Amino acid sequence: QVQLVESGGGWVQAGGSLRLSCAASGRTFNTYHMAWFRQVSGKEREFVAAIIWSGGTTHYADSVKGRFTISRDNAKNTVYLQMNSLKPEDTAVYYCAVFRSGMAWGNFAFVAAVGNYDYWGQGTQVTVSS
Repeated sequence: QVQLVESGGGWVQAGGSLRLSCAASGRTFNTYHMAWFRQVSGKEREFVAAIIWSGGTTHYADSVKGRFTISRDNAKNTVYLQMNSLKPEDTAVYYCAVFRSGMAWGNFAFVAAVGNYDYWGQGTQVTVSS
């Protein structure tokens, strides 16, 4: 069982920045591929960014590419999402998630699929005002 706790959400004006953190339990964090998703009430959860266990490969949704950066610190069992140039349409609850154990890291579509993630945090609210 893996427990994930997100933090760092809040309110910010358009153009501002926030950094989200996701702390994971477990001694095998450095074997997990990790991702961030977001969800607006009444809509489906959507992929934001993902990072392979080593940090050597990342994927981003087109809507955040060039503005958001995913990173990880395996010594701290933590994955981050640096969000710059925030827009009102980035407003959502942000969740971190653990990629399914034993499943090979694949192409973008595979990594972005909600169903390929086993563990989820409780989410942190990000609100961007115009």
